[in-house]
Amino acid sequence: MAPSSSSGLTFKLHPLVMLNISDHFTRVKTQLSPPAASCATGNGSSNADATFLQNPRVYGCVIGLQRGRTVEIFNSFELLIDPTTDTLDRSFLEKKQELYKKVFPDFYILGWYSTGSDATESDMHIHKALMDINESPVYVLLNPAINHAQKDLPVTIYESEFHVIDGVPQSIFVHTSYTIETVEAERISVDHVAHLKPSDGGSAATQLAAHLTGIHSAIKMLNSRIRVLYQYIVAMQKGDIPCDNALFRQVSSLLRSLPAAESEKFHENFLMEYNDKLLMSYLAMITNCTSNMNEVVDKFNTAYDKHSRRGGGRNVFM
Repeated sequence: MAPSSSSGLTFKLHPLVMLNISDHFTRVKTQLSPPAASCATGNGSSNADATFLQNPRVYGCVIGLQRGRTVEIFNSFELLIDPTTDTLDRSFLEKKQELYKKVFPDFYILGWYSTGSDATESDMHIHKALMDINESPVYVLLNPAINHAQKDLPVTIYESEFHVIDGVPQSIFVHTSYTIETVEAERISVDHVAHLKPSDGGSAATQLAAHLTGIHSAIKMLNSRIRVLYQYIVAMQKGDIPCDNALFRQVSSLLRSLPAAESEKFHENFLMEYNDKLLMSYLAMITNCTSNMNEVVDKFNTAYDKHSRRGGGRNVFM
């Protein structure tokens, strides 16, 4: 496992970057995957070629801003790289950079991205090739393999540092932590995608069940992490592990940012919102009952109106 970074930079990653990388990988994999019939009749493909077709590597640049010690990655675009020589198509890169500068004049290239399970030695060649554009590029690696047991995002951000290994200074990858940052447009887009109807024509009940399942999983994950944090703090209080004042400050800051759930104002606002929701439900039920009653009256009037035309002489109900 790569060592941790010591640069002290704070990285913020936007969801658009992850969507772009995932879309790039899906398109390339779909284009490279041959039909099943051709795969069955082919006789010259090796195991390495089959592995590459299943998990092709894609490459691109990440762009954004750096304000002081904070690096914010907003967007990305694709790159053309020769996988045999690990060389960049410079003309394509410069053209893309020029086009993005016209649309996003404040953004500049922060580094590059790729797909895979871990950083390799060949990745360092591409990393060094971008140092003439950014002297300290970042490397965003997305792992496309599906792991249902993994709770965190399959995205790792690397920096490069010089370490002395066996008396020789070498440039190696070191992983760094990051947070997910969203703007209003991204939140609206993600919410819109989350509420799209399934392609198989699933009912509203199916969508509600999927939505509630997602909420349940999120609450379960939050509960497990809070339990781990609580057990860690209890162990520090008992003296089983060394006391970490930085962690105490972070926990204290987190607790102060939470709303006071036991205050009188909270209960007042909660009851007001609860009563408003109940009133909306009652109004919806009354409207539904009125609509059903109106349909019954219309059918009754229609039926007895025909009867009166035949000479029955009965008056309509309404």
